[in-house]
Amino acid sequence: LEEITPKAIQDTGTILKQGYLEKRSREHSFFGSEWQKRWCVLNRRTFYYYASEKSKQPKGNFSIENYSARLASHLRKDSRKRCCFELICPGKRTYEFTAPSPAEAEDWVDQIQFLLKDLSSLTIPYDEEDEETYNDVDSSDSMNTASHNTTLNQDEPNLEVEEDDIYEVLPGEQ
Repeated sequence: LEEITPKAIQDTGTILKQGYLEKRSREHSFFGSEWQKRWCVLNRRTFYYYASEKSKQPKGNFSIENYSARLASHLRKDSRKRCCFELICPGKRTYEFTAPSPAEAEDWVDQIQFLLKDLSSLTIPYDEEDEETYNDVDSSDSMNTASHNTTLNQDEPNLEVEEDDIYEVLPGEQ
């Protein structure tokens, strides 16, 4: 089992999502609660869970790489079954959580799935709306486009521009 060095909440790196979740304990005790409230923190590669928001050391953590996240209403039979999700990885422990609301559970799953997609990709994801309108890398299919041939040809004669044409003369100024 791979263990990650425990870190205080402040040292976990870029926090992508955090909040209280109920985590199902591994040991099902006759006396103890099956679901325990935990402060959970997700960064770019690791899922940490703490006893509370003020805890310095995590109760546990795991690398989310190779895990998958999905909503899991079968985990509970009560009114909070639509708030459940699980993190699954073949050959590793499955982690089961209950969020405060169904929307919050969906948000955790969405954030984790986005991260997993990012980790499994060799390229940096981008929004198409934010895409740059120029291509500064030569590629075989863009070599013949007119926008690529914008270098000045030094053999062309210099065009003379009359200086008077550059400036606009406003009425009353001479």
